[in-house]
Amino acid sequence: MAKDIGVRLEQYHRASSLTFTIQDGPHSGQTVPHVHIHIVPRRKKDFENNDDNNGMMNAKNETLDLDIERKDRTMEEMAQEAKEYRALFS
Repeated sequence: MAKDIGVRLEQYHRASSLTFTIQDGPHSGQTVPHVHIHIVPRRKKDFENNDDNNGMMNAKNETLDLDIERKDRTMEEMAQEAKEYRALFS
C-alpha cells in the first residue's frame, strides 16, 4: 500500500525518488502512539548530499536545521492539500 501511495505522490510532486520511514515506538522518533509511515517525495540534490537526509527525520526529536526555515501551514492550506491528495486516491 505504501508503495502504491508513494508512486502517486512521486508523480504528483514531480519527484524522482521516495524516502520511506517507518516509525513504531518512541525510540524510533514516533510522536504519535501508533505505527506510521512517512512517504517523502525526493528530488536530485534536495539535500547538499542526498545520502545525508538526517535533517528530514530525526529520532532524537531535536530541533533540526530544516525546522528553522519551516513555516507552519494554515488550516486553509492544509485543507487545500488534503483536497488535492483526496483527488489522487479517488
